[in-house]
This record gives sequence, C-alpha cells and structure tokens, in this order.
Amino acid sequence: MNKNNTESQFQILRKIADNSKLTQRDLSKELGYSLGKLNYVIKELQKKGLIKMRNFKNNSNKEKYMYILTPKGLIEKTKITVQFMKRKMEEYDELKKELNNSKKKLAKN
Repeated sequence: MNKNNTESQFQILRKIADNSKLTQRDLSKELGYSLGKLNYVIKELQKKGLIKMRNFKNNSNKEKYMYILTPKGLIEKTKITVQFMKRKMEEYDELKKELNNSKKKLAKN
C-alpha cells in the first residue's frame, strides 16, 4: 500500500471512529477529498473488512449510511497510528539535527 493511500485510509478511519454518522459528503468536506476519492477509499476499507456500512434504520432517506469500524478496522487504525507517530518522531529528530547543524555553522562564522 502506498504512503498516500495509507494516509487517506488512516484519516478516514479516524473520522469514522470519531463520528460514525458522517455522510460521504461530510467526510469529503472535512478531509478535503473529492467524493470519488472518498468513495474509492471507503470501498477499499470495506473490502479489507475494516469498516461496515449500515443504513440508518429510522431514516426516510435510505441513501444515508452509517460507517462502523470493525474490530479489524480498530486494530488497523491503531497500527497505522503507531506507524504515523514513529514517522513523525523520525521527521522531528531529522529536523532537530538539521537545526543543530545550522546553529553550529552559524556559530563558526
């Protein structure tokens, strides 16, 4: 899975975990994704068994769905979160080294 797709899946899993009643339109607006991209990623998450879609039972608009994180989806979200945090910590360490090297160069001049 490529980095952008992993990041998209992570963002969608986070949003669904926070509020399972968001519509695709709501999710696309909040995440800044086109409806096409969002629909594609949601279908991939469903194929992997990470989310389930359910109709709102008491809603007259049967096109509205509720997205539910499956136990497998929760585990995957946790794994992706850990990977994301590791990557950000590595980026922070690299930036800190760069900053320290720049400070040393400036101090020499």
